[in-house]
This record gives sequence, C-alpha cells and structure tokens, in this order.
Amino acid sequence: MVSIRITKTEVDRAETRPADYILWDAQLKGFGLKVSRGGAKSYVAQYRTAGGRSGTTKRVTIGKHGSPWTAETARDEARRILGQVANGSDPAKARRDSREMPTVAKLCDTYLLEGVGLKKPSTLATDRGRIEQHIKPLLGSKKVADVTQADVRKFLRSVADGATAKVSKTKPRGKAVVRGGRGTATRTVGLLGGIFSYAQELGLISSNPVHGVPRFPDNKNERFLSMEEISTLGAALRKAESKGVNEKALTIIELLLLTGARRGEIEALKWSEFDAAGQRLRLSDSKTGQKNIPLSSAASALLSKCRQQAKSDATYVFPATTGNGYYLGTPRVWSALRETIGMRDTRIHDLRHSFASVGAVSGTPLLVLGAILGHSDHGTTQRYAHIAANPISSATEVISNLIAEAMARPNPSRDS
Repeated sequence: MVSIRITKTEVDRAETRPADYILWDAQLKGFGLKVSRGGAKSYVAQYRTAGGRSGTTKRVTIGKHGSPWTAETARDEARRILGQVANGSDPAKARRDSREMPTVAKLCDTYLLEGVGLKKPSTLATDRGRIEQHIKPLLGSKKVADVTQADVRKFLRSVADGATAKVSKTKPRGKAVVRGGRGTATRTVGLLGGIFSYAQELGLISSNPVHGVPRFPDNKNERFLSMEEISTLGAALRKAESKGVNEKALTIIELLLLTGARRGEIEALKWSEFDAAGQRLRLSDSKTGQKNIPLSSAASALLSKCRQQAKSDATYVFPATTGNGYYLGTPRVWSALRETIGMRDTRIHDLRHSFASVGAVSGTPLLVLGAILGHSDHGTTQRYAHIAANPISSATEVISNLIAEAMARPNPSRDS
C-alpha cells in the first residue's frame, strides 16, 4: 500500500497504470486519491464499520479532483466523514439511503395510489389538484427525509402569498385558475401533513415535519347569505335567465339554496334518485355514502318542471352539453353571477351554509338540521333517519319556503 502526503503536487504527479489504484495519505488514515486506468483522479475516504477487524470495510467517494475538490478541501471532507464514523455513524449507508429516499413528488404519487384509504373520488380530485398545483412545484424535488419544519413554514407562506397562483389555458376558450391565499395554504398544509404521516407508516421518516407548524385560521365555513342577499340573488337569477344564461346552471344554483345539498350531489343527480311522490332525493352515493335529502314543495316543483322538459331516456337531471356525463359548468356561471351582485367572497358551497343558517335562525333543532344536511358520519345519519319523517320534512318545508320567498321578493335596488 503506497502512502504519501497527498498534495496538489503529488496529485498532478500521479500517473496512470494498467489498473485502478489508490494513493493513501500518510497523515490522515483512510484518506486517499484514487487514480483510474483511464486517468480520472478522485478523492476517497475509507473506514471500517463497528467491530474492528471483523467490521466491514466501506469506501466513500468524496469527489473528482478539481473545483471544488482540491487536495486540502478533500482532506477536510475526509476528516469530517471519518469523524462521523468515530461517533458511530455509517456515512456510506447514509448516502445509499439518501439515494434511495424518494422525493416529495414521488411520495405524493405513491400516496394517491396507495395511501388515500376510503377517500371519495371528489376528495381525491381536490387532493390531486393541491399536490400538482402547490406541493410539487414548491417541494417536489426535495428528498422526503430532508424536509424540515422550516421548509413547511416557508411553503405555507409561499402559497399564502400567491407563489403558485397562475392562470393556464385548458381549451381553445377555456382556462384553469389556480389561486393561493391563506385558506388554500392552510388546507394544503393539512394535506401535506397527511402525506407525511403516510411516509411515517412506510418507515421513511421518524417524525412528521408538519406537526407543530402553526397555520392560518381557516374561515372557509363562516360565510352565509343574509335574507337580503338571498333576495338579491333571486333577482339576479331571474335577470340572468331573461338574458339567456345557461338554464341548467341557474337551476342548480337555485336547488343548492333550496335543499342545502352539496354541489356534486345536485350536478350528478340522476332521475332515478328523484322521488317525486315522496318529495325527496334518494342518493345512491354521496360524500357520506347513501343519503336521503327531503325536498320542499318549491324544490320538488322545480325538479318536476325539469322532468317535463327532459328527454324520456335521460339518465341525469342536468346532462352535459356534449358527451354522456353530467353538466359541470355551474362554477363558471356562479363566478360571473356573484360578480354582478357584488358577492365576490361568496363560494358556491356557501349556499349550503346559507340553508343551514336560515334553518338555525328559524328555530329548527340542530339534530333535525343535521339529519337534513347529512353533516354527521354515516352511522349518525342512519340514526337520524329513524326520526319521524314529519319533523324533518316540516323543517325542510319551512327553511326552503323562507328562502323561496326571499328569492321571489322584488328588490328594486338590484332588480332594475
């Protein structure tokens, strides 16, 4: 074994041989210069794992000779690596584990395939959007084990400040709008926490970097329309109808407010789920599983009118304009509608909250209101189903009639 003091002069002087060889440093044991038969020169650090002579000999490549690795910088790095060994670490294993450690982007892909449990397709679509629009652009290239609380805090601030906000073209006349903001940041970090919990289950990390990171208050459920605003909305719907705005979207919006249902439940509604005689929707599937939604006279009459206008073989109450699916253009119509009435901060889901708030104000018992809305888990919803139908149907009638009256009420200041 050749042993010399490795310096720039000795590195430059080292000649190629028929086979690779290593020049070992005479002062720092384990530090060497490897010269390949092709002439490449690189610095290495060699050590034994715990166990003395019975331990395994391992070698770590520091880097090729040249910037930034000179004889002196490589010596300092070798000293650091050998110091880790003295403290019981195994740098070669750590490097191998790091190479095998997936990136955040790869973890997200695996999570969507295997770690989502019983999440609904609609929830998965939301998760996928947050992953592709926010998580991957900002954290996707980082190794899972390298993500720290500081990274998560920076991610939270970046999304809140709009770092990932963009508008992209989807069709010749369509576009996708990605918004940031505090609410988006908070909910996306919540998803990130679930993804890293999945990484813990896989044994990739021992602690979750999202835990302990304070988030912005999420006020997504606080907005609801006052009776005056409902009156304004009713007038706007009538005006939009007179101007030829898509009738499916306008009807869906009105039904959302009259039933307290979720948008997906109304948009994907099938005629087989409309029980006109029983005045209820019998959904085969929803966010909380099978579900019955009682209908008021106003809501039932609106659906009966749609039935009269529908094709006899129609599957969906609101079929897609093209293709075999159901209509999905409500958000676009709602976005334009809320602009015209000055309610830019109102999401379409707030119509559901508005139904609930009108019910609460009118004195509807919270348990009955919960049964109407399906707020509880599946078991609780089934328990509410055993309540006599009359109180639930009556409460629905009261709430929906109050809303219908407000929507029909003339509003001179807005309806002109």
